[in-house]
This record gives sequence, C-alpha cells and structure tokens, in this order.
Amino acid sequence: MNKAISFIVCLTILFGTTASYQQQTSALSLTQKQKQVSNQLFRIIKNGKYGFIDQSGKIVIEPQFDLAWSFSDDRAHIKIDDKYGYIDTTGKQIIPPQYRLSFSFSNKLALVVIDYKYGYINSNGKLVIKPQFDEALAFQNGLAAVKIDEKWGYIDFSGKVVIKPQFDRALHFNEGLAAVEINDKWGYINSNGNIVIQPQFDETLGFFEGLAAVKIKEKYGYINASGKLLIQPQFDDAWEFSDKLAVVKIGEKWGFINLKGQVVIAPKFDKVTKFSLGLAAVKVDNKYGYIDTTGKMIIPPRFDLALAFTNELALVYLDGKANYINKQGQFIWQPKN
Repeated sequence: MNKAISFIVCLTILFGTTASYQQQTSALSLTQKQKQVSNQLFRIIKNGKYGFIDQSGKIVIEPQFDLAWSFSDDRAHIKIDDKYGYIDTTGKQIIPPQYRLSFSFSNKLALVVIDYKYGYINSNGKLVIKPQFDEALAFQNGLAAVKIDEKWGYIDFSGKVVIKPQFDRALHFNEGLAAVEINDKWGYINSNGNIVIQPQFDETLGFFEGLAAVKIKEKYGYINASGKLLIQPQFDDAWEFSDKLAVVKIGEKWGFINLKGQVVIAPKFDKVTKFSLGLAAVKVDNKYGYIDTTGKMIIPPRFDLALAFTNELALVYLDGKANYINKQGQFIWQPKN
C-alpha cells in the first residue's frame, strides 16, 4: 500500500473520518473574518455528542451532532442519524444531513456519494460536478484525482477531465507534482499529466519543502523535484517534511532529520507527530509529551495520547477523555462528565 494511502487509513481509524482515503489588514472582509473564526474552532464531545469550542475553551456550538469533523472552508462536516451534512461557523445547518457518504470541503468543494457514484458540491450544497466517478479524491491545488473504468486521471473545477485516466492509482498534487502508480511502481507527473519522475519506487509521499520520501528496497530516502536522490535510503520509515524537519524511523524508534538528511533529534521515541507551530508530540514510557525543534521536552509526558498543535491548541487524551491544551501545557478544555 502506498505510504500516503496508509497514513490516511490510519487517520480514518483514529478520527472516524468518512474519507475513503483520505492544514492581514484590520479591514478584513466578511469572508476573511469568517475564515479567521473557523480556523479557531475546535471539536469537542460531551455526553456522546459533538460540538465546538473557541480558542479560550468557550462552547460556541453546543454538542448536538452524532459525529463532527474540523472546519474547512468555513464548513464543518457533521453526521445526524446516519446522514451527512454541513454547518457554518455559527452551527447553522447550511447543507442539511442528506448524504449516505460525504467528505470535508477542500478548495471550496466537497465530495459526496449519490447512488454509489462520486460527485462534488459547492459550499451552498449545489451539485456542481455530477456524481459519475467510481472513486475520487478531494480537490487540492485545483485538481482532483478520479477513477473512471478502473483507471485514475484528474479533473478541474468544471469537472472536465484534464489528465486522462491512465494510472493504476493517483494521489494529490503538491508543489506541482502528484504521485501516480503504474504497474506496481510509483513515480510523479506534472499538472499537464507528463511523467517527470519515472515510476520506480515501491512507495511514495507528496512533495513538501522541495523533497519527497520514497521507498527503495525496504528503506526510505528523499528525492527532489527532478527525481534526484538527495538523502540516501537508510530509514525504516519516513514522513513528509514540516518546519524543515521530517520524522524518520530507525530500528524501532522515531526521530527527526533536517533537509540535508542529518539526524538532528535522535531516534529515541516510541511514537511521534510531525512538528506544528514549533512543537511535536512524542511518546516516552507509554506517555505523550511535546518537544521543540531542538529536541528539548517542553511539555512533560503525561498524556495517554497527544496530537499535533493546530491554531495554538492540541488535542490530548487523559483517562480516556479528550481535552485541549495550549502551548504551555495548560488545559483549555476538559470534559466534565
């Protein structure tokens, strides 16, 4: 299984997402203000129902949904009575629950499944690309991968096929390139559909900060956008770069390398997250804490599970309950039941 697909499957299990594969001036416009607000809402669960808090921990959307996902493009994906719909940042149901399967918004469009076919709606719920695909991914960087007659290609926002279906699998575009599979090997194409890095890898990840992780003979290294191997295959596992650092696994432990492939935080952790806002969660002796980019422990390990920081808060689990902390390790939200 491709590394990116495997990662999305893991997220599916962890967060319960329905994705099949699946981050100015004082005179802000209304849309900009709404986006700013939506970026500061965080999911909570109370009495078995999902709602949202703001960055201070105040409940702004009362828990009322059977499931809910984070806001994206000013819409949150929610589930009520086995149907999926969408709310805005006030909690109003902009698109009432009606789909047997749907996905979060990306690039202002969301995937929905109608009669076992995949199509796309806009933020008001209007069907803008009719359900016609056997499988599909969300739009990213203006293109979406879709499956037609057992092959994958890409469509634009109008639904027009701009890269004909010809690949065994296809992933999102990032930094101008997308990983595609041909005859059990992975390579990369550009936005014109031209193969720029020949399929030769057992697994691949997307390009981030100019590099992409690839698997060669059971080891992971990194290539640049021209396909040149800049960091030799030497790791037992490897992730995408974030904050100029990438997670790598050596033996049974996880650490971090820089863009030159140098180990800058020794592999000594049982589990980790990528760096976000200068911090990464790490597991030590069955508890999670957070380190900074020098490897210094900033928030001591005391959580049963800890996720990456988003908009100054991180979701952590303690005694089976979900909580939010700030970058100082202080609790912003704790369930009372």
